[in-house]
Amino acid sequence: MSHVGVGPRAVMRSVAFLTAGVLAVPALAGCSSEDPSGKPLAAQDVAAAARARVADGGTLRWAVDSVPDTLNAFQSDADATTARVAQAVLPSLYRMDERGRPVRNPDYLESAKVVETEPKQVVVYKLNQQAVWSDGREIGAADFAAQWRALSGKDTAYWTARNAGYDRIEKIERGANDLEVKVTFDRPYADWKSLFTPLYPKEVTGTPDAFNDGARRGIEVTAGPFTVKKVDTKTDEVVLTGNPRWWGEPAKLDKIVLRAVPRDERVSELVAGELDLAEIDPDTAEQVARAAAPRDAGTGTPLMGPDGTPAPGSGASALPGPQGGSAARALRSWAIANGSDEEAAEEEILAREKRRKAEAKAERRRKALSGFEVRKSLEPAYTQLALNGAEGPLADERVRRAVARALDREELAEAVLKPLGLPAEPVGSHLALSGQPAYADGSGALGEQDAKEARALLADAGWVPGGPVKKSEDGEKAAGAEKSENDEDGKKSDGGDEGTYIVGEDGKAGEDGKDTDGKNKDDGEGGREEGGDTGGTDQESGEKHSSGKNTAQGGAPGAYAPKGTAAPAGAAAAPVAKDGKALTLRFVLPSGPGSQALRTVADRISDMLEKIGIGTEITKVPDESYFKDHVASGEYDLALYSWPASAFPATDARPIYAKPVPAADGSLNVAQNYTRVGTDQVDQLFDQAMGTLDEDKARDLLRKADSRIWAAAGSVPLYQRPQLVAARENLANAGAFGFETPVYEDMGFLKKGARGAEASASPAR
Repeated sequence: MSHVGVGPRAVMRSVAFLTAGVLAVPALAGCSSEDPSGKPLAAQDVAAAARARVADGGTLRWAVDSVPDTLNAFQSDADATTARVAQAVLPSLYRMDERGRPVRNPDYLESAKVVETEPKQVVVYKLNQQAVWSDGREIGAADFAAQWRALSGKDTAYWTARNAGYDRIEKIERGANDLEVKVTFDRPYADWKSLFTPLYPKEVTGTPDAFNDGARRGIEVTAGPFTVKKVDTKTDEVVLTGNPRWWGEPAKLDKIVLRAVPRDERVSELVAGELDLAEIDPDTAEQVARAAAPRDAGTGTPLMGPDGTPAPGSGASALPGPQGGSAARALRSWAIANGSDEEAAEEEILAREKRRKAEAKAERRRKALSGFEVRKSLEPAYTQLALNGAEGPLADERVRRAVARALDREELAEAVLKPLGLPAEPVGSHLALSGQPAYADGSGALGEQDAKEARALLADAGWVPGGPVKKSEDGEKAAGAEKSENDEDGKKSDGGDEGTYIVGEDGKAGEDGKDTDGKNKDDGEGGREEGGDTGGTDQESGEKHSSGKNTAQGGAPGAYAPKGTAAPAGAAAAPVAKDGKALTLRFVLPSGPGSQALRTVADRISDMLEKIGIGTEITKVPDESYFKDHVASGEYDLALYSWPASAFPATDARPIYAKPVPAADGSLNVAQNYTRVGTDQVDQLFDQAMGTLDEDKARDLLRKADSRIWAAAGSVPLYQRPQLVAARENLANAGAFGFETPVYEDMGFLKKGARGAEASASPAR
């Protein structure tokens, strides 16, 4: 599956992301009310404008997470910026529409269809006769054949990330003329439309040396509305300029500069006027929204509240006294008249001056941000809870199902999306998102949230409240174990690891919502962190969550039930144990400021698990090691990360859910199935869907596969990821793209007057 919001499938699901479609077949008819695929939950938000209203020229400065290590999207170290560049400068035979469904790209392809199925599948592509590479050569069969040979997997000298689909091709030939390409498959392949996007010139794919090294820092021959001018690692920029040989609608912009800017620095760059477009976190989005708050039309001052004080968040001072040069004298007179001595008045003067400077700085910041607006949608990606079924308690399907049945997925979706004003509906499929053909809510195969059923599943697996309690050799306590001396004051018993805290054991919140040492739970060791959102990868809400017991049980602070009153529904259950050891799961999370949303969700999940007697040991690790050293290596029980959606789930999702197989060296080959949970039946359903050319049948097979994946409870989809983008007000056809592939040639700045007075203040370029 392609990385969200950036397009080419070539950047596959080789790496899941914490933090973001080019695809195939003609556009499908709208769904009926009975179609389980439904509609996209949110539309794209790009300030769409007709090309006639967009000015010619200008430079778009666009924040990205990194300058890519390679511009070859089929290599393992390709990233989201690689895909974005490929999308702007290379042929994409198919694009994603606003419903997450693939459509033919007429700039490159006049038609493509299966012309034979027996004895073998044959597809004929008819190319746009104007389509040429930037060196003037026509795009043709030689380019298709070179890419097939490079990606087929038959020549190991090519360093490729994947060969799915290309390994089913038997031969590629010239068709009836130079504009036709004839592709013959040795096995039926339903997702044939996924191939050759992006399409590289034969100069890149023709030899192993050219493929491996030739396109890492530049692409000399391109065929899109833009071409690569330079990749500058010193300034952390990739510069794209218009392609003079482009035959389609000419690009409105002269230049696109993709600048690598860390997520936590983007608000400063926006204020400094160094960016025009940037994905942002919820805190930055709130600042941009406040900057656009209503102000007095005549004076420019913030509107006042009903009590005569400045509106909340306005930054205006409520102190009396003039704002001009005589402020010091007037303030001294005011202070003395109100009973203060002269020394106190001087202190007040200094304090007032400090506030004045702070307010002036805030006003400059507000004015700078007032030129931007927040554009928001949902990314074609979802966040999931992964359960590592390789070993430990979660190797038992009953325990995994108990964990999944304990989750209130609607509450988790609301915690992230509702504060952002986005639809807060849980995702019901592992393989597609609402609006895509393969989507259907398959969660019924697992069952709805039910704490009673979850506890029954645990009991069936031998995990019961209390039971014979003892300490393990390493001193870890089981359910019901007495506190050690070190625990009497509420301190941790895990050796003082600052990156770890345990939910469901000692130190949990008491009746007043605080830890046993009197500190707020969120302020305890290893507790929740303040911070922004999406450090390079995550755009989710930074809402904090407290699991103080009185609020969780619906009580008011300071209110206590009489002794003997039954515990209310939803209260924490007694910890469960087996063979004298408590059931505590390792919950690994990234520690960076951009991952606050994941930690918020993790806290709520921990509270939900505590209610069925499962404890969680939350460990926060550096972002750079989170995925590689923990998720991919299997060093976790529970983890949160995201997968992008795909229009070709039979091909792209199979390695994520395929049953791991032993490798020749005795290790377990998990491909991209980092939960290590899979079944033969799921594999068979994927293979059948991949091998049928009947789209309806393939869709039904995929929905069956999804139901089996739900039942195995290796991963639990939670919510579609939010997408927040700060865009200059007069920037058109760019922003939160949602499902739809960006149209780079239509991006640009509105002509003066196109949006009234607002559009007349275009920034100097």
